[in-house]
Amino acid sequence: MCGIVGYIGFREAWPIVIKGLKRLEYRGYDSAGISIINDNGFSIYKKAGKVAFLEDFTRNQDRSGRVAMGHTRWATHGEPSDINSHPHSSNDKRLYIIHNGIIENYATLKEELLNRGHQFESDTDTEVLIHLIEEIQGIEQIDLLEAVRLALNTVIGAYAIVIMDRENPDQLIAARKGSPLVIGIGEGEYFIASDATPIVEYIKNVIYLKDNEIALIKRDALLVKRLDNVIQTPLVQELELKLEELEKGGFDHFMLKEIYEQPRSIRDCMRGRINAEEGKIELGGIKEYADKLKNIERIIIIACGTSWHAGLTGEYLIEEYARIPVEVEYASEFRYRNPIITEKDIVIAISQSGETADTMAAIEIAKEKGATIFGICNVVGSSIPRITHAGVYTHAGPEIGVASTKAFTAQVTVLTLLAFYIAQQKGTLTVSKLTSLLTELDSIPDKIQTVLATNNLIKNIAAKIKDSRNCLFLGRGSGFPVALEGALKLKEISYIHAEGYPAAEMKHGPIALIDKEMPVVVIATKNSSYEKVISNIQEVKARKGIVIAIVTAGDKEIGKMVDYCIEIPDADEAFLPLLAIIPLQLLAYHVAVMRGCNVDQPRNLAKSVTVE
Repeated sequence: MCGIVGYIGFREAWPIVIKGLKRLEYRGYDSAGISIINDNGFSIYKKAGKVAFLEDFTRNQDRSGRVAMGHTRWATHGEPSDINSHPHSSNDKRLYIIHNGIIENYATLKEELLNRGHQFESDTDTEVLIHLIEEIQGIEQIDLLEAVRLALNTVIGAYAIVIMDRENPDQLIAARKGSPLVIGIGEGEYFIASDATPIVEYIKNVIYLKDNEIALIKRDALLVKRLDNVIQTPLVQELELKLEELEKGGFDHFMLKEIYEQPRSIRDCMRGRINAEEGKIELGGIKEYADKLKNIERIIIIACGTSWHAGLTGEYLIEEYARIPVEVEYASEFRYRNPIITEKDIVIAISQSGETADTMAAIEIAKEKGATIFGICNVVGSSIPRITHAGVYTHAGPEIGVASTKAFTAQVTVLTLLAFYIAQQKGTLTVSKLTSLLTELDSIPDKIQTVLATNNLIKNIAAKIKDSRNCLFLGRGSGFPVALEGALKLKEISYIHAEGYPAAEMKHGPIALIDKEMPVVVIATKNSSYEKVISNIQEVKARKGIVIAIVTAGDKEIGKMVDYCIEIPDADEAFLPLLAIIPLQLLAYHVAVMRGCNVDQPRNLAKSVTVE
């Protein structure tokens, strides 16, 4: 959730850290802070609000120094404020910490520390952790690395931390459990960050710290050990990320840029995996499980938010083409009950970041019960690919906008490929039918480009509904997950209350809300449910609702009965979600812009939900 940046080396640290925090601001933007070491000692700067507020606040301050760490916060314990901003200090002001995660037993630890004379300035769990480290170091008379190790063996929860020490200014200590942390390796310098986006312009080689690892970082040395005190030899990896992928590229917002990147990101997702001419699919990441897929009895998909909507789409596709029963579960609920899972099941975990805490916890439950776990995620080197048995990367590229767009279509593309791949293994699709489907799938990026050309029309429609207080999204079949995702996009970034429903369920409750003030967005393409959807539209219009219909290009019938039509190219029903979601993303975007909302950083949300 929060963003972490650290630097130790020969360069001026402030420009690196402040720029890094701006790149990580999608992870949290309630407050920001930096601590920096120079010849005059420690300087600590903290400010509620965005990173820009911190930058303005420090403009006339001493910002020199070659060792620094910075943090941008998404509040968990304690409201956003200057005092609750990170870094936090120990009781004696010697140690400073930045932290992403939650210390679950902080209240018990805090009570004990209060009894020992500690005084706290903030409401955060993070401050309790640094006081605990100070207390252990003082009692045991040990070095800081050992004190941190012992303290982390005491706490319960998730964390990625970086610690500075006034008495040892030429070192940083970092550790992680359940929250990501990457160390960039340079010559005579090291970088630390929550992900690679702040450091890609400086280095190419990185180490992804594993859970329960702790690192001692100096300018010319790096020591990594586990919390059980066993020294590790970390795996050095080369970054695939490109700097230009992190810029807006002339667009007003990252979200709009990422909507327009979808023809490319979907093509990248398919590249090297389909041979349309021969009717073949190759998914190298799960190839060794091909035989198991032939005989699998059940698939369980676990995910959260937008990824859960992609999972629902996958359910339709896998059941339709591979003829395997599929269950789609919220990871956040799955982990808190006693699910029936066996070694015969395959569990598919979907996460854009590969760090979603609830999904990772659900994976561990499924592994304990003997299931085979596949991961579908975007971020190479993230946690989920490391803890799953196999999986497929989406290759969507960095997604900076908090509201997922290209991540959704990339996940749906992978699930489409997976459905066809399993069908290929099981023989539930003929070669001729698979060839036809793959040929059409290969054309989807071009069809999305056609949908993007309706942007001005969608912008005009957005102007008509921007002042609405509520909105309903309806779809049938695979259009239902699209309706859910369209509603989520609108509520996330425009703060209009919106709900997605199966169209047939409208008359079982939501129809009571429909009046002349209620926009109703209907997925009404020509498919197996076309006539039924027309009936739903007529029910809405009979109650004076405002209908915005997503229709197949050339459809004149629906155009006569609705207020606004947005056409998408004709396509097989399997590919409806990939096309129909595009206008809904654009609609949400334009409504949010017209309402003056912060599109890329909607209130109360963060990109990667790495805490429970």
